[in-house]
Amino acid sequence: MVGALLAPAQGVAYAASADVVVSQVYGGGGNSGAPYTNDFIELYNRGTSTVSIAGWSVQYASATGATWSTTPLSGSIAPGHYYLVKEAAGTGTGAALPTPDATGTIAMSATAGKVALVTNSTALTCSTGCATKTGVRDFVGYGSTASSSEGSPTGNLSNTTAALRTGGGATDTDNNAADFAVTAPGPRNSSSSGGGGGGATRIRDIQGKGHVSPLNGSPVSAIPGVVTAKSGTGFWMQDPQPDADPATSEAVFVYTGSAPTVTVADSVTVGGTVSEFRPGGTGGTTNLTTTEITAPTVTVVSSGAALPAPTVVGSGGRVPPSAVIEDDATGDVENSGTFDPASDGIDFWESMEGMRVEIDNAAVVGPRTSFGEIPVVPPGSTTRTTRGGIVLQSADANPERVLLDDVLAATPTADVGDTLTGATTGVLDYSFGNFKLLPTSSPTVTAGGIAPESTAAATTGEMATATFNVENLDPSDPQTKFDGLAGQIVGNLKSPDLVALEEVQDNNGVTDNGTVACDQTMAKLISAITAAGGPSYSFRQINPTNDADGGEPGGNIRQVFLFRTDRGLSFVDRAGGTATTADAVVNTGGVPSLKYSPGRIDPANSAFSASRKPLAGEFTWNGRPVFVVANHFNSKGGDDPLFGHAQPPAHSSETQRHNQATAVKSFVDQILAVDANASVIVLGDLNDFEFSQTADILTAGNSLVDLPRTLPAAERYTYDYEGNSQVLDHILLSPGLAAKAYAYDVVHVNSEFANQLSDHDPQIVRVPLP
Repeated sequence: MVGALLAPAQGVAYAASADVVVSQVYGGGGNSGAPYTNDFIELYNRGTSTVSIAGWSVQYASATGATWSTTPLSGSIAPGHYYLVKEAAGTGTGAALPTPDATGTIAMSATAGKVALVTNSTALTCSTGCATKTGVRDFVGYGSTASSSEGSPTGNLSNTTAALRTGGGATDTDNNAADFAVTAPGPRNSSSSGGGGGGATRIRDIQGKGHVSPLNGSPVSAIPGVVTAKSGTGFWMQDPQPDADPATSEAVFVYTGSAPTVTVADSVTVGGTVSEFRPGGTGGTTNLTTTEITAPTVTVVSSGAALPAPTVVGSGGRVPPSAVIEDDATGDVENSGTFDPASDGIDFWESMEGMRVEIDNAAVVGPRTSFGEIPVVPPGSTTRTTRGGIVLQSADANPERVLLDDVLAATPTADVGDTLTGATTGVLDYSFGNFKLLPTSSPTVTAGGIAPESTAAATTGEMATATFNVENLDPSDPQTKFDGLAGQIVGNLKSPDLVALEEVQDNNGVTDNGTVACDQTMAKLISAITAAGGPSYSFRQINPTNDADGGEPGGNIRQVFLFRTDRGLSFVDRAGGTATTADAVVNTGGVPSLKYSPGRIDPANSAFSASRKPLAGEFTWNGRPVFVVANHFNSKGGDDPLFGHAQPPAHSSETQRHNQATAVKSFVDQILAVDANASVIVLGDLNDFEFSQTADILTAGNSLVDLPRTLPAAERYTYDYEGNSQVLDHILLSPGLAAKAYAYDVVHVNSEFANQLSDHDPQIVRVPLP
């Protein structure tokens, strides 16, 4: 034993055992419901050298008795290895023990008794104080009635439970109650290794403190664990006797290549090769790797083992970092930086890879996707939206987020603001740039009760202008989508004077046959608006060059001006604008106008290569000129994921958006150079955040005011991506308009809901222009 324990009434120095200890005691063998036919006592060498036990014995006495039975031992125990002593069999059924290293005939109590490891074969004669008798190397009192023990006895055992020394047998604080767990029996013989002694390999040694296993590519053998979950290609197993280091995961995925034959709750030992697998194949090069044991040899030691307790994430358990995903890597988290689960979110989740994880009353911060994923956070996470989401900010990418996935059990339909009531428990995995909790049973949803928002109707003299990404709208979409969008335009946006639409496709959608016109798409939408009780709308746009503007191949997405003319708005038509002709600002006696209306801004500029060209239009509001630029900037496709191995993540797509913003800003500046008080509205899907350099470029010199920046932090979002509520869509006003008492509103009707017509929320500004 190590050190001494002070009992309540007296100082007691227990027998020193720096190496061999009793690691498991089971007395229910062959009884009703017992998993094994025989009782057994298991030893473990927690030291660093082989220990001969020739001439030693294990001894047993009843809970209060002084008569001891002995079983002689022989041979030796290698460091980090076990030694199994088979004892008497009961009259019932059960599995045979692994091949024992010694055999005796002691019939042990299933519930309470005393076991001693003695360095000779002389039977003890004590009932109390036995742990300090000469020759006693280790001592276990099991069951609350045991008259002798180290410290306090273990809890009561049963036909289906054993006393297992924690730490794989390595834990020894001279207190049986503290050192032993009462759990399903898992006998191990001398062919098995474990614990913390002798350099024996455990799962935590395979996982290590980092994103790549220190044993990557190395063979391992006899790795113990309990099967916690199965997939179609393997199973997860977890060490039921963890160490105290939270930085090392206690679980690993065993890749079998096909449906595994093991059963959840099997106690197994596994040999094979440690491998790092990067999910996603050639398309997943930005992903982290996951650690696996491949080409495995699996031995089922027993069945019906207790599953290791899940690690609780959130209040009362491990609390994830609240702001930082990774702040010290210098290019690649797999080979640089400090592994720091306490402060870096990517390390926090990595430290539990494969383990059973529990989140209590998880808060849903993103709607369930078509892939069965639900983004959640533990309750109490910071910077929540007013409707229950969590806001992406410049210095806070919300590392506390994790995605539930339906790999092992169905995930329910859920919206932002809902709660997954009770404990959501599963194994922690990683794929597609995110850590994922795979629930082993379907969570229960309690609705948060959010409803689609509606804005206020424009009053007389107010010009209402909106932007709305309608997500690849084409005539082949079901009528329900057209009707739903029409309902949102009429009912939720209150029939604005002008709506800048993004992602309007051509008349045959993704059929790539050279069609570029979108008149049928727009006619179907306008008809649906009229049927929904809305006003008569007209539209203007410019057909793009076939397959030149990105988006879905063949779809030819573009921006469209959708407008009504019954409240004071008119469109100024100036012919000549084409897909490839650049619009220009004309100065006529100090009054700006557009050369073409509608027209396209700088379409030959490489900034707009394979991307949407800005659509410029000149309107009048009760005779007053209003210039509008509808945009759909380059997407974020190709950027590194937040939880990828590249740290900090590279945002390769933003360079093109910066160049696009520069071109639009230059065009707006030309208008304002003619008339500093000109009414200019720049709006659309900029595919970038309100704190981005893209927005900085557009607002430089105070020539435009970005309205999302004027909102409180908790309201800054138009889109929900992987649980991060964020701004992608913008409305910007020229100084003359921004000086008015405008009303600005992001109308949340889509992004927070699993049943959505578009993945974007529209937004609207009402500007008083008497």
